[in-house]
Amino acid sequence: MEKKFEVVVITGMSGAGKTVAVHAFEDQGYFVIDNILPSLALQFINVIKRSGEFSKMAMVMDARSKSFYEEMAPCLDTLRSQADLNVKLLFLDADDVKLVSRYKETRRSHPLAEHDGVLAGIQRERHLMANLNSEADVKIDTTTLTPRNLSLRIADYFGDGSGQTPFYVQVESFGFKYGLPLDADIVMDVRFLPNPFYLPELKHLTGNDQPVQEYVMASPMAKDFYSHLRSLLNVALPGYVKEGKSSLTIAIGCTGGQHRSVTIANQLAKDLKAAGYHTYIDHRDVDKAK
Repeated sequence: MEKKFEVVVITGMSGAGKTVAVHAFEDQGYFVIDNILPSLALQFINVIKRSGEFSKMAMVMDARSKSFYEEMAPCLDTLRSQADLNVKLLFLDADDVKLVSRYKETRRSHPLAEHDGVLAGIQRERHLMANLNSEADVKIDTTTLTPRNLSLRIADYFGDGSGQTPFYVQVESFGFKYGLPLDADIVMDVRFLPNPFYLPELKHLTGNDQPVQEYVMASPMAKDFYSHLRSLLNVALPGYVKEGKSSLTIAIGCTGGQHRSVTIANQLAKDLKAAGYHTYIDHRDVDKAK
């Protein structure tokens, strides 16, 4: 059977890291086109495919093209209907605070900002991009990622050249007081567990410290909860793999995101790695109280 031509469509929120992604895909041997019109995508793919010089291609489609929002969904449907193409949609995201900060640093104007400023433009774009976000094969939240870490993440997802995107699990701790993670597929609330915050000797530590880990995991409730969580994931994760999902984000939340959620997330990431899953760990809010 002839190997399918690999196509990655890169999209997402403006300011979420698409420029970094372009360089990362180039480093992985992809032919990359930045800011292509959706209506021209298939034509460009066929040109590159016929050239015989590349076996894989990545293309950025985003809000810089005014026709983007109307043409993107039909474009994806068309590309995915081509029997000779293996098409993946990569969606890059970041939280609103980080996106505003990035625009302030670069002094660029947001493509959807009007007289009401950058944040309003970001919120308009997030609403318009909601369907694409939900349809993405791979979602990466770049809020806490450096450009190098984003490049490494892309290399892990797309760098093997097999045309098949491996299954990855992102385990993330967070604090409910700072809002839900944008890209969470499964959210678990551990605010019912005993809170080390109220112990003077543990208050200023985090779930990355052994005394906090031992305190949290010694609770019978924590042991019972974690056992049931692992049983749930033992059933769910193989099902996600079977259905062709490329990545899954499991978010563990407590009040502030420093103690209980970090402990449970660390334990879960450790056990999933031991079970053979490609696993990343991110503690979104662990440093916010410091």
